[in-house]
Amino acid sequence: MRIYTCEQEWLSMLTCIYEAFNSGMGHKNIKLMLEPIREYTLFDEYVHVNGDVDKAEKVRKSVISKISPHVYHEMCITAMAYEEDVLDNIYHVLILGFSLGENVLNMMQYRDIMRNHEIRLRVGREANRFREVIRFHQVGDVYIAHIEPKSRVAEYLGPVFADRMPSCNFIIVDDVHRDAVIHPADEAFYMMKLTEDELTSILETEKANDEYTDLWKVFFETIAIKERTNSKCQNNLFPMWTRTHAVEFN
Repeated sequence: MRIYTCEQEWLSMLTCIYEAFNSGMGHKNIKLMLEPIREYTLFDEYVHVNGDVDKAEKVRKSVISKISPHVYHEMCITAMAYEEDVLDNIYHVLILGFSLGENVLNMMQYRDIMRNHEIRLRVGREANRFREVIRFHQVGDVYIAHIEPKSRVAEYLGPVFADRMPSCNFIIVDDVHRDAVIHPADEAFYMMKLTEDELTSILETEKANDEYTDLWKVFFETIAIKERTNSKCQNNLFPMWTRTHAVEFN
């Protein structure tokens, strides 16, 4: 078994798919995995793949023209997931897509399609959850929000808040994966990979005195009705692992 590995970054993932597809070893003899590899197997061959713009572009064009733009878009979202098998799943879904066409994602009789559907739904739910609970702090003329998601959903949130806050300077920081959505006022947002030092510096922004944060805390405490507290219901709607940067709970 030859195992192609790469970082969880879309350019590298597309390049990894290209290398696997053109290896000539047969799909049953290939597996794709995201790094870091937690446990190496003894008799398998591991091949690290670096991102290549030309190879990635060939995969992108092939998927869009030979399957559909919709399938490509769905794979982009699936690729945000934290599941260990996500890259291998995308690879096998695309193999089916080249054979079965644009309706491949509706063919739930295939195990890979069903698995992809499960991953895609979970990523969508996680992204929507953070869309609802994200909290911004005002630092000067910039609004900064921190999240700690399981999947790399920051890019998913970019268009949402660019539409909501088009004339605001804001940054959404994924503290786990060091991804940042940068949105200058009245311009298009872009993604940035933060270094450890940059992340450390931007984390200090949460300590800044923000009058709107204080107002939100007061509002939250004022409207609360102690006799109607339902922690179980609250945990279902607002799970504990999403509350790290929710100021009303700190």
